[in-house]
Amino acid sequence: MRGGKEIRKVEEMLDAAISGEFRESDFNETELSRVETKWKRFLSTSVLSRESLEREKENVKSLVSDISHQTKTPVANIRLYTDLLKEKLSREAHTPDREQELRMAEEISRQVEKLEFLIQALTKMSRLESNILTVKPREQGLERLIRETAGDVMPKADKKQIQVVNTCVDNIRAYFDFKWTKEALYNVLDNAVKYSKPGGKVTLSVMEYELYAAVSVKDEGIGISEADTPRIFGRFYRAESVRQADGVGIGLYLTREILKRQNGYIKVKSAPGKGSEFILYIQRSRL
Repeated sequence: MRGGKEIRKVEEMLDAAISGEFRESDFNETELSRVETKWKRFLSTSVLSRESLEREKENVKSLVSDISHQTKTPVANIRLYTDLLKEKLSREAHTPDREQELRMAEEISRQVEKLEFLIQALTKMSRLESNILTVKPREQGLERLIRETAGDVMPKADKKQIQVVNTCVDNIRAYFDFKWTKEALYNVLDNAVKYSKPGGKVTLSVMEYELYAAVSVKDEGIGISEADTPRIFGRFYRAESVRQADGVGIGLYLTREILKRQNGYIKVKSAPGKGSEFILYIQRSRL
């Protein structure tokens, strides 16, 4: 009989812990057996850990908000003053000094854009990792996702005279969060344009499998070495061959994390000088 009472007491503790209602004061230690006492101490520690995690999440949320807010005005001012400087220089007579100053102003603009991208990427990464923002997938068509993402990257593609070919048909559906998956796909597509030579081609296509829809982004760019392939999805990792190009090494990491939160994943096929193909596997239905 004593054993049955102990089991019921332990079950009560576990039920309270699962429901988030466990309070150490509800269980009098003088009435508990050794096993029950250990369970009580373990669950009390778990409750404290959960409370500490929640506080940490709130701290991260506050920090991310502060960083985003505090950097917005200085960056906007740098951009404004740089544009005013470029406008003033454009009205002056052509001299070697003027040309050099104009190039310097253009470089400031480029670095400001890089800083803005870094701040935005870090903010998104922090919010994802701390679960401040959650991915909420639902069943919907892939055609709009691919069409809009391709449209977003077209200004960069047109500037390099890169052809973006979308072969996706409009009847393929999958289970995904539109906003975050668009972010994931854009990161891959933007890289495809960035690392392709002028006049190249990037092809978007979709294959349907039993459990996943596979969105392929295939380019004719510089490719990735075998040594770099396993590491390109790490935070801030940049291959030696692209260190001089714009970027901070967060895009592919974000893409992988976004897909992971939807029970999806990403794979890459590449070789130096032969282009790359990134394949985003998106769940076709809710499991």
